[in-house]
Amino acid sequence: MSTTQNPVGWFEIHVTDMERAKKFYEAVFKRSLHQLLDNPLGYEMNVFDGDDSNSGATGALIKHPMKQPSHEGTLIYFSCEDCAIEAERAKDHGGQIFKPKTSIGPHGFIAIIGDSEGNAIGLHSTK
Repeated sequence: MSTTQNPVGWFEIHVTDMERAKKFYEAVFKRSLHQLLDNPLGYEMNVFDGDDSNSGATGALIKHPMKQPSHEGTLIYFSCEDCAIEAERAKDHGGQIFKPKTSIGPHGFIAIIGDSEGNAIGLHSTK
C-alpha cells in the first residue's frame, strides 16, 4: 500500500432495521444508497454511492446476524460542507446530537450524532 493513500478503504455501519437506517442516511447526507443484490456473504447490505477514483472511502449499511449497532465502537466521520446542517438533519430524522458543531482549530469543525440504529457517527467540515 502506498503511504500517500488514505488509510481507510471501506467501512460498514451495523443496523437492525435496514429500511429505517437507509431512510435516515439518505435524508441526513442527501446521498443515495443501493442494495447489493449479489452479496456472496448472504446478509442484507446497502452501499453508499461513491467513486473509487476519488479520495476517501465508501462503505455500506450492514444487517449482520452477529453484529449489533453501538455508540461505543469505532467512530466514522462523514465529510460535510457544514456539519451543523447534517447534525440538524439527523435530529429531524430520528437521530440525536451528542456533540454539536465544535471547532477543532485549523482542522475545521466536528459534530457527533447518533443515528437511527444507535450508532455514534462523526461529522467533519472545514466551515
